[in-house]
Amino acid sequence: MARGRRLGVVLVLSGAIGMVSARPLALSSAPDANAYDRGAALRAKGLDAGYNLDHDEAESAFRQAIAADPAHPAPHRLSAALTWIRILWGRGSITVDEYFGRLSGDIERRDPPADLASAFRTSINQAITIAEARLRERPDDADAHFHVGAAYGLLSVYQQSIEGRIGGGLGTARRAVKEQERALTLDPRRKDAGLQLGLYRYGVSTLALPLRMVAGAFGLGGGRARGIRLVEEAAGYPSELQTNARLALLAIYNREGRYDEALGLLTELQRRYPRNRLLWFEAAAAALRAGRPSEATLFNGEGMKKVVDDRRPKAPGEEELWQRQRATIQLTLTQARHR
Repeated sequence: MARGRRLGVVLVLSGAIGMVSARPLALSSAPDANAYDRGAALRAKGLDAGYNLDHDEAESAFRQAIAADPAHPAPHRLSAALTWIRILWGRGSITVDEYFGRLSGDIERRDPPADLASAFRTSINQAITIAEARLRERPDDADAHFHVGAAYGLLSVYQQSIEGRIGGGLGTARRAVKEQERALTLDPRRKDAGLQLGLYRYGVSTLALPLRMVAGAFGLGGGRARGIRLVEEAAGYPSELQTNARLALLAIYNREGRYDEALGLLTELQRRYPRNRLLWFEAAAAALRAGRPSEATLFNGEGMKKVVDDRRPKAPGEEELWQRQRATIQLTLTQARHR
């Protein structure tokens, strides 16, 4: 069981890329271009709402994006990703570590609500169908390969984190890796395509040797430094997935003990998504790990004020999570005073 959980971390790290999309697929006509522009604007609106924790607004925007440009795979995948997030939110899984690291080992796995499970399957199947059709039409198009890889990446993380299918998750993960590698080969400038590859490489590098061998048998290679570099490049590359790359990099920096860099990322994210109160929780956690409990107190206090003022629904156990963090910070401060 422990081995399955640790291998599952790799899938969670990389599969969350499904929350994002990339640059436009090549379009052949003005009406298609107009449809893409409308859909892209609505996707951007939905992503901004989602990262600000406005899930209902995000869902509405993604539905409108599908209506505006139904032949593009991205809005279908984004809708599926939002459904996955809603399932995790309902389980009380709300921190960056849970999305990008310790998810499979820490969360009690139970069957998702039937309506959400059905909605996810409908959306991801549609995304895969459209992406595969585009790839058949344009086998040498980097963007077509990217969208197939992103769809299978999201499916792999859902299979592992929600359904508990480690083997199934590895099979779809292998397809995701293959497509993203092809996208990057066709267009090395596509730093966004390197995000999923970087997360797989980093995730595999953290496994024990027997598990690295299992991952290698499925075509999932490791490489810690190379993996981090790919994620950093994606985080610095302007695209619709840049925020997701920065959140993934935040989890990596925390794991690597690079807390100052993690706090730098959080400062940027707080400025861009001021309604996302959880970014202040993450900042307090990073400051505490860095041995700066006084700074952590400030972040926690500001975040808890946002919790009180925010009338939107909270995740199960969220308020208790904030209280536990405050208690931990206070204990750390007390211990420091008595040294």
